[in-house]
This record gives sequence, C-alpha cells and structure tokens, in this order.
Amino acid sequence: MTESDRRQFLKFAAGGAALAAFPPSIARALAMPAFQRAGNIGDVQHVVILMQENRSFDHYFGTLRGVRGFGDRHPVPLPNGKPVWHQSDGDHEILPFHLDSRTTSALKVDSTPHTFPDAQAAWNQGRFGLWPKVKTPVSMGHYQRHDIPFQFALAEGFTLCDAYHCSITTGTDPNRIMFWSGSNHDPARRARGENCTDADAEVNNLRCWVEGALPTPGYAYKGSAFAWQTIPEVLEAAGISWRIYQDPNDNWTGLMHGALAFESFRAAKPGSPLYEKGMRHWSLDAFAEDVKAGRLPQVSWVLPSQSWSEHPAGSSPMQGAEFTARVLDALTSRPEVWGRSVLFLTFDENDGLFDHVPPPAPPSLNPDGSLAGKSTLDVTGLYLSDPTRAYRHADDPETATLRPWGLGPRVPMYVISPWSRGGWVNSQVFDHTSVGQFIERRFAVTVPAISPWHRAVSGDLLTAFDFADPNRDPFPKLPRIEDADAQADVEARKPEPQPPLAPQPLFQEKGMRRSRALPYALDVGCALDPSGLAVTLVFRNAGLAGAVFHVYDRLHLDRIPCRYTVEAGHSLRDSWATTENGGRYDLWVMAPNGFLRGFSGCLSPGRSAPMFELDYDAGERALSLAFAPGDGDQPAAVIRAIAYRTDGPWPLTPHAPQRWELRGSHNWYDFAVTAGDHQMRFAGRIETGKDSVSDPAV
Repeated sequence: MTESDRRQFLKFAAGGAALAAFPPSIARALAMPAFQRAGNIGDVQHVVILMQENRSFDHYFGTLRGVRGFGDRHPVPLPNGKPVWHQSDGDHEILPFHLDSRTTSALKVDSTPHTFPDAQAAWNQGRFGLWPKVKTPVSMGHYQRHDIPFQFALAEGFTLCDAYHCSITTGTDPNRIMFWSGSNHDPARRARGENCTDADAEVNNLRCWVEGALPTPGYAYKGSAFAWQTIPEVLEAAGISWRIYQDPNDNWTGLMHGALAFESFRAAKPGSPLYEKGMRHWSLDAFAEDVKAGRLPQVSWVLPSQSWSEHPAGSSPMQGAEFTARVLDALTSRPEVWGRSVLFLTFDENDGLFDHVPPPAPPSLNPDGSLAGKSTLDVTGLYLSDPTRAYRHADDPETATLRPWGLGPRVPMYVISPWSRGGWVNSQVFDHTSVGQFIERRFAVTVPAISPWHRAVSGDLLTAFDFADPNRDPFPKLPRIEDADAQADVEARKPEPQPPLAPQPLFQEKGMRRSRALPYALDVGCALDPSGLAVTLVFRNAGLAGAVFHVYDRLHLDRIPCRYTVEAGHSLRDSWATTENGGRYDLWVMAPNGFLRGFSGCLSPGRSAPMFELDYDAGERALSLAFAPGDGDQPAAVIRAIAYRTDGPWPLTPHAPQRWELRGSHNWYDFAVTAGDHQMRFAGRIETGKDSVSDPAV
C-alpha cells in the first residue's frame, strides 16, 4: 500500500464505531477507498458480471423515490386514450397493485408467460394495453421497500439505472445469448441487410437448454450452433484474463450460460481455454478464493443455480439477495481487489412482469408493410422474419411477418463499485450490449456482433461512474440476508396474492435522487402547412448519444406509434397529413429521461399558422421560447408553467422571446403555450454536463 493509499485508508476508517455496525467484509470495503491512479476507466482492474432472472423494473422499483416509476408524469396513452397503467385482461382493467409480503406469499409469486409471442402481444408494438390478458393478472404486481429491503438498499447505496432494457422482447436464452455475444441473430446476415429466421436466430429458449452432465457423459445440445464470436473469445484473443464461475451441472440445465449456443463452446475440449475457463466447475467458493489470493480475472461471470437465481419459479427475491450478498462478501474480502472492481448486477428479462416505459426499438411495420417511423442509420436486418407467423400469439392484433427484435422492457441494473456509490440514478438508455461496450472501452477490444443501431442508442455505462472523485460517498450499510431458503418456505405457505377488486391508487415514494449527467441534447421542431393540411416534425439530436423518439398520434391511438432513431449529431423529419381529421392534429413525442413535446391544434386552409422556436442555453441553465404569429386575427400566445413554478402565465409576443432560468428547478422544465387553435407542450431536463437530481415533480 502506498503512502497515499494509507492516508485514504485512515481517512475512511476514522469512524471506527460506525464501521463496527457493518459485516466484516462490508466494513473492510468502507474502510478501503477506490483505487485511483489515472482517474478514469483505466483504474478498473476487474469487471464482475452477475445476471439474475426475470424481474421488471416497475415490478421491483416502480415505488422507489427518484426513478421513472409509478409517479411518471408522462405515461404513454393506450388505444382507449387512458394512461398506460390501465391494462386489461380482456374484461376488466387491472392497474399495478402491491404484492404485499406481510399478508400473502408475494415473495414466492408464480412466474408468468414470457415467450416471444406473448411478449410481442403485451408490448403491442408500443401500444400496450393487453399485458394481463396475455401475461396473467399477476403480471401487474409489484413490491415496495419493506418487501425487498436488500434490493432497495443496493439501490440506495450504489447506482441504479432506470432506463436499462433487456435486449429482446422475449425470454431467457435470446437475452443471455445477446449478453454473452452482442447479438441473438447472425450478425453477418444483419450486415448484409438480411432479416433472420429462427434457423439463424434465437427466438425462444432452445440452444442453451442442455441435457447430460460435465465432464461425463457431456452435454447434449438442441438447435443448430451459432458461429459468431462470443465475448469470452474476444477476451481470449486479446490476452485478457476471464472466467465463468458456475456449477456446470447446476446452472438451470444450461440456461444461465448464454455461450452454450455457440459451436466454439460446444466443441471445446478439456485443456482448451474455453473449456477450462468457461465450462468447468468454478464455484462461488473458488471465486472467493481467487479474490483473496489476488488472482481474480480481469472479467468474471458469476452464474447462480436455479434456487439462487431470483426467478419467480424456483427462487425468490430473498434467495437472490442472499446470493448477491455472498458475491459481495467475496468481492469485498480483500480491499485492494474491491477498490479496483466493478460489479454489474442485472436481469436477463422481465418474465411477464409489467413495465410501463416503451422500449426504444427500430420502427415497427404498418399494415401496408411500410415502416412506422424512420432512422438515420440502416435498420434492415434488425427484424425477425416469420413468414408463417409461427411466433404470433392468438391475442396479438398485429399480423406482420417482420417483428423488431428489441429493445425489450426495462429490467433492474445496479452498478456496484467504489466509483458508483451514493444512491444515484442513471437515466441513460442501456441494454445488455452496454456491458459488452463497457468491456470494449476498458480493455480496448471490439465485440463485433454488436450492431451499429445498438451502439447508437445504448450507452456504454461510463456515465454511471465518477472516476475523478470517487471517494466522497461511503459504502452503504446493507441488510444481512441469511437462511433465505428457509424463509422462502415460510413465505410459500401464505395465501397467494390476488389483484384487488378495486384499483389501488398508484404509489411512488416522494423525494428526489441524485441523478447522473446524461449525454442528451434533444429537440423536436414543428412546421405547420395549412395549404397542404400537413404537420412536419423535425427531430434534432445535438447530443453525444443517439436516441429514439416515440410519436403517439392521439387522434389515432389504435395505430402503431411511430419511432425515430436519430444518431448523435443528426436530424430527420417526417410529416402527418391532417385531411382525414378535418385539419386537426395531436402528436405526443417522447424520448429519454422525461423528454416530452406535444403539438396539437387545427389547420385551416388559407390561414397561416403560428411558429414556435425553443432554444436551450445549457451554460446559463435557461431556455427561451420565440413566437411568430400566423394570421393577424390570431390572439397573442400565452404560456403557462405546468410544473416546477408557481408564477405566470406570461404573454408571448412576436419577436420578443420569453426566457426562463431553470436553476430553481434543477434544470427541469414543463411549459404549455397556446396561440389560438394551436398548442405546444414542452418538458424535460436541460443537460449541462454536470450531475443533477431526478424529476422534482414526480
């Protein structure tokens, strides 16, 4: 230990009485600061990856303060015009409801349907509405803080990502294959603009489901093998040390191990690097021994057994918490290892459990075969080709033979490290390829199967860290989790939870959360053409990351929402004819972290329409709105605050922009402006490059 490290150790260890309240491994972690030399990602020496099973973000954290949960102020509209919470089982509305562990067996709730057909039907190409019908009513259940205290403590102590999505709108295998390689379908065909079928893509659980045992008689595999390069192979070729810690005969018959779909692993023989590092029995005890001995690989995957996987079938949040605690205890047993390590803890998919945020995805197909939206980069090859509709659910109203692969619903992602302490929320869009992209950034490798679309839309997780000043936040105190198996048996004997007869009021804890700076600078302009009775939206992205804009036509909510992928530094436009609406228009535009634009009104032939121009001043943390009137008989525009302010309203006169400083609202804004028959709504957060807080109005 250097003299600088010793001083940091003594600084953190000064509160000896407080340290005594922690389990020994946690106390050691609290006493040992983050390793800091370069002050960047190069300080990370070990990446540890734990993927648990089948929980959605809303299911776990819809009630947590300071995240995009049940207090979301801009929920998408359903085809019936109601907010997205009002899901239906076909006969009755079923809103999100509390799975109360105090009176029911909520912690042992059953698994729900989660295959490609029912997942596509529940998503409904972005319209939602059918979740409990195809996923069962229990899919709308969720927990609160007292039900899953360990999971809430992780979120309070470290960084929780509330815009992390699974990669595919389906189940385990496709998402774990994506996680282990960067794609669930042949990237060579995708690069040629060819959409894959189930012959060269994983649609449902097949290729990782094995029979037999290792070392003898060996695994027997199902389905054809994939040939593209996995992340372990990328690391092996680059001389980066890695290992998969697992019991190969207690990994849920192979389902935990996404690389089993690949010929390279299937053909691996004892003595070869892939077999020795990725197929042998390396237990959690071996992981702990490698930490203590200082030989932890640079990249490690830790695979749970079924009983520790947190899956609703065969496990529970308590058992998942105990397994996570054991991984943390092992990782923190040697401070100099913990001080150089990152633990990514996420979930492969959402089971059938509800999440309300529309996943960013390439455009779906309209009934006439056209794309419902556009993209600044080529999206051909990013769809499942299902010419016989073999993967269409009977209750799915869509009959398209091409379906976007993803992204899928949100799942929890905890970023656990000395550089991500402090109870932060990160609202940048991520998915399972983001972990691969982080590995790329840290070890200067390339995961070739990750698509350009995913690289544009999903970040590399760097915004979740503070490498420059990591030691200002202490290690959190985590609840002790012990004897979870016995407790799970007790929970299973309680009455099963049922949806309430009357909808429960939506609940989310009050309060803000520290929020990481995001790389977004998004805007949408609106041009009105009365002569052609058309509305043109211009999607602009002046930020450092690509984004997907979702457009809901509130006059035709039965139609597929349009999606627009706009790369960083790009823009695109699209138009809506209003002739069938008698000149009326009502477009609702959504993008990451609460970004909202609304444009509504009525166009009259021969009458010019007003124009509004919004301008950001990130340096001054302010925005301004300029107004150009239409015909002279139109009244002046009036603007009012929807949230964050109690002053106003303000008149908006031509060529005299109104300006508002946003310091008092932590850079958040929400205004509405009216000029005659035309209205505009604009809400979101100005990104200044500095950390802020979550939406104060939630």
